[in-house]
Amino acid sequence: MKVFTTKEALQEYILPLKQSGKKTGFVPTMGALHDGHLALVKNSVENNDITVVSIFVNPTQFDNPDDLKKYPRDLETDITLLQTISPDILVFAPDAYNFYDGRIASQSFDFDGLEQVMEGKHRPGHFDGVGTVVKKLFEIVQPDTAYFGEKDFQQLQIIKKLVQKFSLPIQIVPVPIYRAADGLAMSSRNKRLTPMHREAAPFIYQVLRQASLLSQSQSFDQIRHFVTKAIDAHPLLELEYFEIANQENLQPARHKVAGNKYRGFIVVYAGDVRLIDNIEL
Repeated sequence: MKVFTTKEALQEYILPLKQSGKKTGFVPTMGALHDGHLALVKNSVENNDITVVSIFVNPTQFDNPDDLKKYPRDLETDITLLQTISPDILVFAPDAYNFYDGRIASQSFDFDGLEQVMEGKHRPGHFDGVGTVVKKLFEIVQPDTAYFGEKDFQQLQIIKKLVQKFSLPIQIVPVPIYRAADGLAMSSRNKRLTPMHREAAPFIYQVLRQASLLSQSQSFDQIRHFVTKAIDAHPLLELEYFEIANQENLQPARHKVAGNKYRGFIVVYAGDVRLIDNIEL
């Protein structure tokens, strides 16, 4: 398996392959790979001639320095996992200095309001960091197709907007949320959960499933009340927010409008670990 630590080396290797007509798939990650990541990678390997997986903990998208410091990192294990899928995967694992040409800073973006709600509201500057790193990665890899999980649904919509705004010739492929057997959405942060909090965390999805069922007969206000009350009553979980939003523009929805699609978005702390999830209503 080839591992590239500089963008120059990766581009030098990929360019002849692309010029020969090879189709390139790309899976951007921050490492600490799990089965959710591997589902994205398998999708890319099955549908492209080349698959590039980036492993880069991007400092510009962390609004909390402590969260950046604690983010799990294990490149050796990540590479071993990728080899179980295909030894031909290309791994891009740069350091921040090379990636940002010595100046680690975010570009400012306007995503037509997608960046101002939910995660954008609670994590100022987060989506400037996401937009900056993904745009740079797209410019380096120049993929035909890129794969993103629906667990980070707001991020997915923002990446689609990024591609549209900059007229990038890249197809964005959404991949459904990959869950553990008990329903917990797979996340690199799950590795930081204590055994007690790991046992409690699947309750988040149980509540979301019930909210989805309630959406057939109850108002959005009633659903918000149910979710808030259920999480608040759990002794090991703390609700940061639950929001019901239009699936396309992510704007908070107060009432159902025929023809629109909606999702429930939730963020819950299990101890000091911040967990996100969502479900279609």
